[in-house]
Amino acid sequence: MARKGRTFVVIGLGAFGSAVASELARFGNHVLGVDADERRVSQMSATLSNTVILDAGDENALREAGIDSYDVALVAIGRDIEASILATMNMRMLGLETIWVKASSRTHHRILSKLGADRVILPEQEMGRHIAQMLHNPLLQDYVSLGNGFNVVNIIVPDKLDGTPIADLHLRDTFDLRPLGLMRGTEYHACVAEDIVLRREDKLLLLGKRPDLRRFGDTL
Repeated sequence: MARKGRTFVVIGLGAFGSAVASELARFGNHVLGVDADERRVSQMSATLSNTVILDAGDENALREAGIDSYDVALVAIGRDIEASILATMNMRMLGLETIWVKASSRTHHRILSKLGADRVILPEQEMGRHIAQMLHNPLLQDYVSLGNGFNVVNIIVPDKLDGTPIADLHLRDTFDLRPLGLMRGTEYHACVAEDIVLRREDKLLLLGKRPDLRRFGDTL
């Protein structure tokens, strides 16, 4: 049957790899799960489009499984750095368009980057920073890093700002921040003219650099 859209192969079906693979499948993508552990493959067989038991360090086995026809690879092998490196090299040799790899250390990160991985992920460190940001400021519900120092944050409007026009916060002039909009219950309101009056429990979306966002957060 013909595949539609981008196709994904996830190498390594541990906790991280299986979580990513399951979400990709839930979004309606064609996902192939690969692991040398028969038990892990069996657990994911009903969730993913296809699963296969094989050693990702074996280029010929990968080619025979048709992995060279996939668009995107996530190498999610855990602590076995050698296996992770070999799998990454094989993904590159097979000509996959996009390769993301999970790293277990900064040294591992540097090696994978040299091998040409499009993105190298340190999940524990990235999640640790994410959680620390939210613990530091309880009003920060979530944030997304856009690169080059810019972030979009989702801040819960506190009681002290209830009834305050957004313009009175002087976000652009004082903090060099751009208000993108806010969620009030299930309704989205744009903040183009900054004429909206804030209400307690609104979720305000702000764009800016981390130091500026932190300066504003400290005033709350």
